[in-house]
Amino acid sequence: MSFELIIVGGGRMGSALAEGLLSARWCEPGQLAIVERSREQREVLTEGFTGVAVLASLELGHVGPGTGIVLCVKPDHAEGAARLCAAVGVTRLLSVVAGLSTARIEAAFAGPVAVVRSMPNTPVLVRKGVSAIAGGSHVTAGDLDWAESILGAVGTVVRVTEKNIDAVTGLSGSMPAYLFLVVESLIDAGVHQGLSRDVSRQLVIGTFEGSAALLVQTGESPEELRAQVTSPGGTTAAGLRMLEGRAVRAAFLEAVAAAAERSRQLGR
Repeated sequence: MSFELIIVGGGRMGSALAEGLLSARWCEPGQLAIVERSREQREVLTEGFTGVAVLASLELGHVGPGTGIVLCVKPDHAEGAARLCAAVGVTRLLSVVAGLSTARIEAAFAGPVAVVRSMPNTPVLVRKGVSAIAGGSHVTAGDLDWAESILGAVGTVVRVTEKNIDAVTGLSGSMPAYLFLVVESLIDAGVHQGLSRDVSRQLVIGTFEGSAALLVQTGESPEELRAQVTSPGGTTAAGLRMLEGRAVRAAFLEAVAAAAERSRQLGR
């Protein structure tokens, strides 16, 4: 039996994509399959996704003329998984594997294959992700539309050239960790000022959520919104002066640059 879409790798990212696609009615459960090597995880997936085929391996009969693949395995297993996809006749593949170029995936195939490389981030787990996609040497506009329809089920999608994927990795791919570190630090700051950890946590997370909503809903720039909070000579100005004096802005620039360079190194 062949499927419309097969997700190779049923971990957190693969599971999130499956959930998003089914919730968005991108396909019916019977048109979707998940390939997962771990027996324990297969049991979890089978229980969580009624009607979806959960497979231990990818076989020749699973792939029809229109079957697409989403590659969600760890980087160490990705090229082996790509060779398996080639062996069973896959012609269209979306990769969410960090650091693996379209050229390296294409090299596993004897003939032309449409490979779309993507860099999603972890908020796809709550269908609020931001993903960038870039096409390989045999990709058409229709292939990019197909990839965007998949990742669009779990968030926002932007299109970039592949040379910019490493910058995307350093920025939005790693950005949740940067932001979680900021939230963690602000909670600690509230505790240092005498608040209970629970109260500080509620204040910080609630303000974080509300501030993000202001950015999205008002359409105003971060600079404009920051200026609205910052009265001359006031409390916010005092706090911002300290942050600028400690070169926080420069630290973020360097963090993104370091993460992007690490992505380039992994790609080599």
